[in-house]
Amino acid sequence: MTRSVPAIEVQDLRKVYGSGNTEVVALDGATFALAQGEIAALLGPSGAGKSTLLTAIGLINPPTSGRVFIGGRLVFEGSRAAVNVRTFRRQFIGYVFQKANLIPFLTARENVQLCLEINGASPRKARQRAMELFEYLGIAERASNLPHMLSGGQQQRVAVARALANRPQLILADEPTAALDSFRGRQVMELFRQVAREQGAGVLVVTHDHRSLDVFDRSFEMIDGKLAEATPTAAAPTEAPAFP
Repeated sequence: MTRSVPAIEVQDLRKVYGSGNTEVVALDGATFALAQGEIAALLGPSGAGKSTLLTAIGLINPPTSGRVFIGGRLVFEGSRAAVNVRTFRRQFIGYVFQKANLIPFLTARENVQLCLEINGASPRKARQRAMELFEYLGIAERASNLPHMLSGGQQQRVAVARALANRPQLILADEPTAALDSFRGRQVMELFRQVAREQGAGVLVVTHDHRSLDVFDRSFEMIDGKLAEATPTAAAPTEAPAFP
């Protein structure tokens, strides 16, 4: 994929639930593109359609109409998938949900190793990659703990590590810092920025934390299912250690 190809391009995306008197338009013609190496914030009140947009472009919840391109490849045209959704999502998209959604009977490290091994990594390389990410995120000492032994913030950092493990081309994060303190939250946002720069990934983050908006290259706002670009934000330099 060349740098001139957007990490993601969305054209006139709509998502409608119900019909007739019960019809709800959750997405109303969303159109945008995100370049490789670019990080953007997605803002808006609860119920505005932010999570619906993320699950549509993350190949989790198909749109009603419109088109989605990832890395220049058509992946959705209307509600029809143009790729093998499960395989494509696993290889090219990293997703961080509001809740960590870790597998409860696997250790923190095993939760990350699993997604690497499913993609063909050897157990040794998967373990090494997981530990590199845990060291960076400050949870290496918790690698052998089961999810119920972790705080909410620690669980979310494991989820971030899992999303980054396969070095995806597109990273989608839905309120990834909601369970973190301000220091760790800022660290995660700067990590996403560094990943975008060093890996050439496109990163889209739903957030309500306006304290970290200077980390982003651009901001979008959703209101009643409509998407518009917000006032440009000034990007902040980061002096974090090199991303593993």
